[in-house]
Order: sequence, then structure tokens, then C-alpha cells
Amino acid sequence: MDIDRSMAGWVGFAGMVMVIIGGIDICQGLIALLTDNYYVVSTSGFLAVDLTTWGWALLIWGALLVLAGLGLIRGQGWARWFAILVVTVNVFAQLGFLGNSQYPLWALTAMALNVIVLYALTARWGESSADLRSSS
Repeated sequence: MDIDRSMAGWVGFAGMVMVIIGGIDICQGLIALLTDNYYVVSTSGFLAVDLTTWGWALLIWGALLVLAGLGLIRGQGWARWFAILVVTVNVFAQLGFLGNSQYPLWALTAMALNVIVLYALTARWGESSADLRSSS
């Protein structure tokens, strides 16, 4: 895939941030699985399942985010759309922690990273889509 230098930088940046976001989700999932009393679910929380299920979901989701990030770093065409999809869904997953008033900074940090990735993958889509079409 031959992308111009400016887009290659943005896509590489998005891939690295996705690996970080995936690592954050994996940490959140492991904490929910291994430490029962670490997360305290309040009545205003968005979490609809028990913490063990939420922990497994975040652990698996984090692994998908890491794989999408690695795909972006390698310049795989499928990784861009997949990354846009999983980052968008990840924003909603983080709402489970944002609704819980004990950890708003943690969730807001993860959500801000998601928004940065979405910007990096969509802001200059016109330039890169032409390059992607010409390389296929």
C-alpha cells in the first residue's frame, strides 16, 4: 500500500494509539477479573452485567484493539475500517466506566485517545482513499 508520507504518519500514529488503548482495556479487564472489589458499581452506572463478564469483555475487546492497531502499523487495508468500527464501539464500552463516578478520569482518558484515533483515521480520508484505490 503506497500512501503519501503525511497519511502514513497519521495512520502509524493511530496504530500506536490503538495499541495503547487496547492495553488500557486489557488492564481494565484484568483488574475487573482479578480484583472483585476494585471497581464499585454505583446506582448511576451504565454497567448492565456483572464485573466478571465485563472484565472478560474488556479483555477480549482490548486484544481486538491491539490487533487492529498492529494491522494499521503494518499498513493493512482492512485495518483502517476495522479500527474505525472498534474505536467507535470502544467509546461506548468506556461509558460503563464513565457512568461510574469513582473513575471518571480513567474513562475520559481512554475516550480522548479513541477520539484522537478517529480523527487520525478520518480527517484526511480523501487523500488516502485515492491512494488506496490506486494501489489495489
